[in-house]
Amino acid sequence: MSAVITQTDFPTLKLVNRGKVRDIYDLGEYLLLVTSDRISAFDVIMNEGIPNKGLVLNQMSIFWFQQMTDIIPNHIVATEVADFPAETRPYHEQLKGRSMLVKKARPLPVECIVRGYLSGSGWKDYQKTGAICGITLPDGLRESDRLPAPIFTPSTKAELGAHDENIPFATAIELCGGTYAEQSREATLRIYERARDIAWGKGIIIADTKFEFGVRDDGSLIWIDEALSPDSSRFWPRDRYQPGGPQPSFDKQFLRDYLETLDWGKKAPAPPLPAEIVAKTGEKYMEALHRLTGITL
Repeated sequence: MSAVITQTDFPTLKLVNRGKVRDIYDLGEYLLLVTSDRISAFDVIMNEGIPNKGLVLNQMSIFWFQQMTDIIPNHIVATEVADFPAETRPYHEQLKGRSMLVKKARPLPVECIVRGYLSGSGWKDYQKTGAICGITLPDGLRESDRLPAPIFTPSTKAELGAHDENIPFATAIELCGGTYAEQSREATLRIYERARDIAWGKGIIIADTKFEFGVRDDGSLIWIDEALSPDSSRFWPRDRYQPGGPQPSFDKQFLRDYLETLDWGKKAPAPPLPAEIVAKTGEKYMEALHRLTGITL
């Protein structure tokens, strides 16, 4: 097991952003994305890191990006530290397995969410209105039911510590422009449908997931950030699927469920996590990686 890395500090590289999980360095023509072991829930970063989490997310993203190159180009330039620019070499040990060199792009101002099953905020919206993001769904659906067809339900991108909000497609058009909104919706649905079928064959249901897309200087749209990871998706074991309530999962839902038992206002500071919750979360992430890709850490 590698050391837990909750933050990177590379003094000879230019840090341009530290997000919920990734530290981003500007190397001139390209960016260096480093996936830490930080974990957030309800948009609050926990104090404890999850062992191997950054490795899982990075390897999972590489796997999925490679599966979808015929659908939409992605941002990957290199995934092996030996292929990175020379200035990264002093940090080889920290970068190994948890980093990628990527193309620069201007991120679209929406999260591109696709739902194949009724869960999470979508289930809450459906209970209140019978719809998600303005898309009316059939009456009588239960929590975790498979939807008749996958639906595109974009959301806003909130600042760190704030909550994203589901928006109708018309608002996504206003924020992104019609062409990019249409292109991102089509790519989101096509990627999800292929990933859903691949994962199904490996015993995992991908209930929903979210993507980010960015615009290159030439105006082309590419897939950026991460790809179908346990941070950005709901993964359920197929053999234990029982609609009508919440499902067991291989993602951060386990952590969310624990936090729901606490008297905590879902705002920073985060509560301390027991060692067994940290360890179990890490095990779930690693099992998802192994089931889907065959990789064992």
